Amino acid sequence: MNRENNVYTILYASIMVIIVAVALAFTHQSLSEQQTKNVNIDKMQQILRSLHINASTNEAESKYNELIKNSYLVTPQGEKVEGSEGTKTSDPAFATDIAVDASKGLPVFEAEIEGRTIYILPMSGKGLWGPIWGYIAIESDGSTVYGADFSHQGETPGLGAEIATPQFGGQFDGKHLFRDNTFTSIAVVKPGQSVSDRDYVDGISGGTITSKGVNAMLLESVGQYKNFLMNLNAAKK
Repeated sequence: MNRENNVYTILYASIMVIIVAVALAFTHQSLSEQQTKNVNIDKMQQILRSLHINASTNEAESKYNELIKNSYLVTPQGEKVEGSEGTKTSDPAFATDIAVDASKGLPVFEAEIEGRTIYILPMSGKGLWGPIWGYIAIESDGSTVYGADFSHQGETPGLGAEIATPQFGGQFDGKHLFRDNTFTSIAVVKPGQSVSDRDYVDGISGGTITSKGVNAMLLESVGQYKNFLMNLNAAKK
């Protein structure tokens, strides 16, 4: 075929476009799968940190599968959503992002730690510069905090970003979400201050708005589970 012919030029260009399109589609698909896996691993690591377990990227999935015995969705009334149980990343509890849509139910993850069942609940809120979120692990009495882990998208380093440190999250250990059978949440207050009607932790010095965001997140996100937690408490008695 004459390479200087217009037909050759058009045919050559068309073939190159198809080859590039196929290559781009293949690359996108490969990267998309890896990105999804990375997001899932990061989520597993956060859930594990609420249980005081720091797992590397390579060991997170196996450790998660070892400890998480069940997960499911519950209604605001505290009842388990039928057909929502399953521990795979594709199952309802893991796949549900309460920051986007929790209309089908609220995720609950059950872990077994030293023969005890611990319930992990996701949280979602707003900090100074963007979204904040976390996981809170609760004992089977439905009130006592086993552990907590917080994350953020863009809080100020050295200030609001300190919510992601173990020092901040560790303050929640042993705190109670209920007083006299009433959900009170856990207050996040300015360092040195206190409250008398509920358990509290110190906020971040210089990170007032982020601390208020965590306070609101606990009250609102965990508050959605109050009937579920009360049911746990009633079953414990």
